Amino acid sequence: MSTEDVRVRYAPSPTGYPHIGNIRTALFNWLFARHTGGKFIVRIEDTDQSRKVEGAVEQILESLRWLGLDWDEGPEVGGPFGPYFQSERLELYRRYAHELVEAGHAYRCYCSPERLARMHTEMVGRKESVRTYDRHCRELSADEQAKAEAGGVVPVIRFKVPLAGQTTFHDLIRGDITFSNAELDDLVLLKSDGYPTYHLANVVDDHSMQVSHVMRADEWLSSTPRHVLLYKAFGWTPPLYAHLPMILGPDKSKLSKRHGATALLEYRDEGYLPEAIFNFLALLGWSLDDKTDVISREDLVRHFSLDRISRTAAVFDIKKLQWLNGFYIRKLSPSELAERALPFYERQLPQEVERPLDLRYVGQVVTLQRERVKTLAELPENAAFFFVEDLDYPAELLLKGGMSREQARELLTAAAAVLGSVVTFDAAGLEAPLRALAERTSVRTGDLFGLLRVAVTGRTAAPPLFDTMAVVGKERCLKRVRAAVRKLSDTPAA
Repeated sequence: MSTEDVRVRYAPSPTGYPHIGNIRTALFNWLFARHTGGKFIVRIEDTDQSRKVEGAVEQILESLRWLGLDWDEGPEVGGPFGPYFQSERLELYRRYAHELVEAGHAYRCYCSPERLARMHTEMVGRKESVRTYDRHCRELSADEQAKAEAGGVVPVIRFKVPLAGQTTFHDLIRGDITFSNAELDDLVLLKSDGYPTYHLANVVDDHSMQVSHVMRADEWLSSTPRHVLLYKAFGWTPPLYAHLPMILGPDKSKLSKRHGATALLEYRDEGYLPEAIFNFLALLGWSLDDKTDVISREDLVRHFSLDRISRTAAVFDIKKLQWLNGFYIRKLSPSELAERALPFYERQLPQEVERPLDLRYVGQVVTLQRERVKTLAELPENAAFFFVEDLDYPAELLLKGGMSREQARELLTAAAAVLGSVVTFDAAGLEAPLRALAERTSVRTGDLFGLLRVAVTGRTAAPPLFDTMAVVGKERCLKRVRAAVRKLSDTPAA
């Protein structure tokens, strides 16, 4: 098979919003397609109408768009093998299911849900291996079938799994895998409502859409022998299989919401960059070598190969994701970071802040903050003082350095005079005269600067003082220092 013949698919079910594990599967398929020059197909497996979640399809497509996983065929873009929603392909599945019945590879089953429930209960009572079906209808005569149908029973169609022998398939990650046919049950292919099960629709669509490689989570490994047998019954050549390793939480248990298995777009809303998520997901079960953690999209496409996918489970490490996100935040230019951060400032800053915000000013603010944050959402958390006019903090905060109220008042009054005389109000223009003030008043620079920091920001910890003052601006700095003097004058000592 030449590389341009590679056709892979991401086939989510809209029964929920896509999460980390689900999107990792999409990413690996996309990387393989882009590396080989093949095609990446998106197919929506929406035959389970009872479990369909409103808005899930939109979330799936938006998640792919956010990560930059463009698709060559599928919803919104079309393609030669559509439609790409399984709910629009029902007649195709019904036709193939009935073809299997006519060929003797499948049969109609008339068992009621009540009978199946009793069967399971009896098997448990006899301590037998519980099967989903005991093949009761596998060899019904034509008269028995006619009688059931005359009674109004609408049958399902089940696959006739061979009763003996073995089914072997080759997994590109795990090698040859063999299942005993005796361990497999006669799975339902077509339900009584005319909708296919995953197994039938999956095989029919992968064949019809000329899928060359099926890369999916390893939870589907036990279903693969059933799919291989279905391909054989149809007389079709199965695709190549690659079952991706599980993703575990840091405690090595199955990844769940408590570990971070939330919907992908929640990470976007929490301030993670798509570049960081892309990089992070690529390393969940794949590696370039034993030391590279930061790798660009272009390099991932260039180097991606199936033989680098691990057989062992990957561990979801939120601290590593946060570190990567901080790294990518610091790689952005101030203007790029401001654009990305702007929605978070707009959403999180106090209502009193006038909107829309000035993007250029936001760029000045994020430049001071970028070294300390791990997500975009952290940027506005401690930045309100850059945007509000008046600060609200207790006078006692000004005395944290152990100064008396009178000494702090005198220092701030002197500082206001110095600030008023500064011509070039930038970090360099502020530092020299304020250091000279500390020397002239015999005050430690740390005490003076700490006092000014509280007066200008309302906080004891903030970005570098002179850079902060330059961004806040001369007029507001003076206003705040004078307000601090009044605060110390108006508030009685404890």
